[in-house]
Amino acid sequence: MPMTPPPEPPDLLFYDGGCGLCQALVRFLALREGRCRFAPLGGATYRAHFPEGDPPASLVVLHRGRVLLRSGAALHLLRGLGGGWALLARLGAWVPRGLRDGLYDGVARMRNRVFGRPGGACPRVPPSLQERFLP
Repeated sequence: MPMTPPPEPPDLLFYDGGCGLCQALVRFLALREGRCRFAPLGGATYRAHFPEGDPPASLVVLHRGRVLLRSGAALHLLRGLGGGWALLARLGAWVPRGLRDGLYDGVARMRNRVFGRPGGACPRVPPSLQERFLP
């Protein structure tokens, strides 16, 4: 009888809980992608995985033990959505990383002016999705 491989652990997305754009992204992903788990940068879950140093001012995705940052994290998350989003991620991967990360950094500088700062660290999601959010 062939053995089935163990299920792949879900990705873990660390996000800036004080960023309206980040919370919108997390809410969007939580409603469309069923495996990713979420935790705020600097929270207890983040500190358990990264006990030293300050959290980066970036999305951080932990995928199969690899740490993905900035545009690499964003493209990985888009691939996980499938369909047209995955196609967009494939196209984005053709753009040199320096250029992609420069665009990411430009959006990051403007995010609070454009999207505002939310009141809490966790985005509002239906109760059925709250179990995917870690401290």
